[in-house]
Amino acid sequence: MPVKEFKLPDVGEGVAEGELVTWLVEPGDRVEEDQPVAEVETDKALVEVPSRYDGVVEELFVAEGEMVPVGDVIISFRVDEDGEATASGAGDDTAAADAAEPADDADDISAATEEPQTPSGRTFAPPSVRRLARELGVDIAAVDGSGPGGRIDEGDVRAHAESGGATDSSSGDDAGSDADGPKPVDIGSSDRKSAVSKRGESDHTEGSSASGVEPAGRETTLATPATRKVARELGIDIDDVPTDEMREGEPFVDEAAVRVYAERDTEATVVETAGSEPASTPKSVSTSDASVSAPASVADTDAPDAVEETVPYRGVRRTIGKQMERSKFTAPHVTHHDTAEVDALVEAREQLKPKAEANGVKLTYMPFVMKAIVAGLKEHPYLNSELREDDEEIALKREYNLGIAVATDAGLMVPVVKHVDEKGLFELAEEVNDLAARARDRKIKPAEMKGGTFTITNFGAIGGEYATPIINYPETAILGLGAIEERPVVRDRSDVDEGFLDDEAGTTVVPAPTLPLSLSIDHRVVDGAVAARFANTVMEHLENPLLLLNE
Repeated sequence: MPVKEFKLPDVGEGVAEGELVTWLVEPGDRVEEDQPVAEVETDKALVEVPSRYDGVVEELFVAEGEMVPVGDVIISFRVDEDGEATASGAGDDTAAADAAEPADDADDISAATEEPQTPSGRTFAPPSVRRLARELGVDIAAVDGSGPGGRIDEGDVRAHAESGGATDSSSGDDAGSDADGPKPVDIGSSDRKSAVSKRGESDHTEGSSASGVEPAGRETTLATPATRKVARELGIDIDDVPTDEMREGEPFVDEAAVRVYAERDTEATVVETAGSEPASTPKSVSTSDASVSAPASVADTDAPDAVEETVPYRGVRRTIGKQMERSKFTAPHVTHHDTAEVDALVEAREQLKPKAEANGVKLTYMPFVMKAIVAGLKEHPYLNSELREDDEEIALKREYNLGIAVATDAGLMVPVVKHVDEKGLFELAEEVNDLAARARDRKIKPAEMKGGTFTITNFGAIGGEYATPIINYPETAILGLGAIEERPVVRDRSDVDEGFLDDEAGTTVVPAPTLPLSLSIDHRVVDGAVAARFANTVMEHLENPLLLLNE
């Protein structure tokens, strides 16, 4: 009954590593091929990693929250010669019986030895339900399933929790443990079958003496987040680490090079005095020895009265930050503000909403805005362009692919609606709603966030009015939408029945729905006058929605 090890696959386009966010299984669970076993976050998206085997989970090699390079072993499965699942530690007869038992579907997981047996001998619950049970402190094996064959759904778990069936983790011999959660992974254990590669010591030859190591002193260095973390822990400036490896024309440093440099630097600079404490903490401080040699300020961060909390800067959040930094420090931003009076737009949407609802579509103002933007881009194509600095040319795009910024728990994501000029209002509404929902659920595909030519950000959804949006580089412009609200506007007195009159001007001030607009442009490509004319075209189409019929 061999044990099969499973390595972290390339879960994205060229992704080198990912953070293992959540285990969806635990040792003893039976899984089927293509069943998700873990959630991994890369710098592009949150993805589910499927199993390649039918088998029983033997061991988890990575802790939740740990960064894992692609190609490292993360989990192992025990399978028999026929590829059928065999529970670790169970007798041959029991294992054979379990393996022969049919599963409800590909998402079912059964704990062979860890959980109390249900009447059928198995606990049927998909990974999402097991995760909910862990969050609510519910023992999944104690829940009565209402689905076919006793299958447990989220409603069953919530009902069990509300009835007082949540596990009390503060009592009994197992206080502090999670009855249904993954078993703790002993990352520091010497006898565990860790397949996480320890790159470095054997891969590097001694190319210089152990003393007198000269810092490289580079301005830029490519390295993975895990390598940079090791460098920080060892007190090493990663730009000082010598390397001959190049990637994308830049020096590349791996973890092994950092450790070798740290060891040589320590040997060259730290002199140990027998029988006395060192005057200062050496640069090379092992994290496992932090309780002995770390400075007091480090230990104080774990105290109950610590005044700050640190959150890892990686994954989607880091990608957003790098993109914003690149845009802001590359393209000189200028923001043009204006306000559209949208009485007719509000009325048009109200008239179309019943028909949209009859077609199962939630109609917002966004499709109208998208159509108005396309009209503006057709008249002013330089806002639908990309500056290619290396080629010294401006590419005027002939497609109208609009990115819609969506706020998620992980940060701002920008799914792209392709060929907006070829789609109707209802079709756009349905597509925007679908993309936004999947972005918030972290189910959006990387390919669905590429190919944009212009971006819209709707900060008005949370009550904003004006802003200075950062361009989604390498695009040339971005339009920010404020909240549609009634604000004072000046109208011709003959056009309204009442208001605050100005007899000399023949005007009056009345409340009317308005839409604030904030247009940021790359001033290298677009002049302020062009931006103003583009905004005027957009406002003209929003204030006269019948014009959108031509788009």
